[in-house]
Amino acid sequence: MVRYSLKRLLSLILSLAIASVVIFCVIEVAPGDPASFMLGINAQPDTVAALRAELGLDVPKWLRYLHWVGGMLQGDFGTSYTYHTPVSGMIADRLWVSLPLALYALAFSTLIAFPAGIYAAARRGKAGDMAVMGATQLGVAIPNFWFAMVMVLIFAINLRWFSAGGFAGWDKGFFAAMKSLTLPAISLGLPQAAILARVMRSALLDILGEDFMRTARAKGLTRRQALWRHGLRNAMIPVLTIIGLQFAFLMAGAIIIENVFYLPGLGRMVFQAISSRDLIVVESVVMLLVFAVILVNFLVDLAYAAVDPRLRSRT
Repeated sequence: MVRYSLKRLLSLILSLAIASVVIFCVIEVAPGDPASFMLGINAQPDTVAALRAELGLDVPKWLRYLHWVGGMLQGDFGTSYTYHTPVSGMIADRLWVSLPLALYALAFSTLIAFPAGIYAAARRGKAGDMAVMGATQLGVAIPNFWFAMVMVLIFAINLRWFSAGGFAGWDKGFFAAMKSLTLPAISLGLPQAAILARVMRSALLDILGEDFMRTARAKGLTRRQALWRHGLRNAMIPVLTIIGLQFAFLMAGAIIIENVFYLPGLGRMVFQAISSRDLIVVESVVMLLVFAVILVNFLVDLAYAAVDPRLRSRT
């Protein structure tokens, strides 16, 4: 297990190094100069040059990359060009919105998908199975931003159970903050629950046809007992993969939902930074999200080994 974990950790570090180079290069070659954008089209060349020097944009790109990476390793993400405040502080403030939102949406997705997938697999070909698969097909087809607007129309405008947007803040209390995140979490999590339920059903159906499942039935276990005692654990590997990918999507792909609900999260901050050409904010937030994605994949790999000991014996 230790050797397996070290190999995955080395892969994580290498992936982060490659990702940092790609992110820096892609963002730096994007058209538009931040200094020119901030000063406007009528700015004098010497004024633009002075601002570029103040922002550190006049040094070679390779040196800027080294400064950026070195700062991140020490917890310093640089200073925002637009707001003149440390990027690390901006990220910390907004992470307390985006991370709970992603976890809330993932928990909501999992709590719906697991029972639905198991129920459909246990009733393969029956009315319950067809109903679950029809609902999941609808969930996959509906765009989450459209679903978010429907949720706002029904639960915020008509029923007035929730606010149409904004974040109450954790200082208002846990339940007030979570209530602000409920509609966004449902909008994010329900389409993901549809995908996860279909994967759970397919994985369980594949396991039900294995020899060890027939042996368990031959020993006297009912279909349901064999499913819960032996089938579920063996079906978890593809499901864990999807859960890891979904968390990465929920963290990095919530830009539209955060803008629909006016949430002060990382997604909305990236959108605003791109609009204002605040490159250091874009680079740092994207790198942080990439780190979250790679870290989740690393943890999923470890979960694979915990669920299936055969993976540990191959390393």
